[in-house]
Amino acid sequence: LLRKNVEPYEELGLAEDKFTDDRLIDFMLQHPILINRPIVVTPLGTRLCRPSEVVLEILPDAQKGAFSKEDGEKVVDEAG
Repeated sequence: LLRKNVEPYEELGLAEDKFTDDRLIDFMLQHPILINRPIVVTPLGTRLCRPSEVVLEILPDAQKGAFSKEDGEKVVDEAG
């Protein structure tokens, strides 16, 4: 769940395999930019939804309307 392309990752030396899970969580709490997101939880499972359209795979009901990505790219049309 760690983002590797942000400053704190390099500054803290997180590429090194020397930190406990608890310490990594501490780093994520101190530097939320380290957390890869969104993390979506549904009855069908939990996923890191990147790219955003991955969320469609774990929705319990079919998409009922238009769905566009953050950049405006249409993923699902008005008919769902």
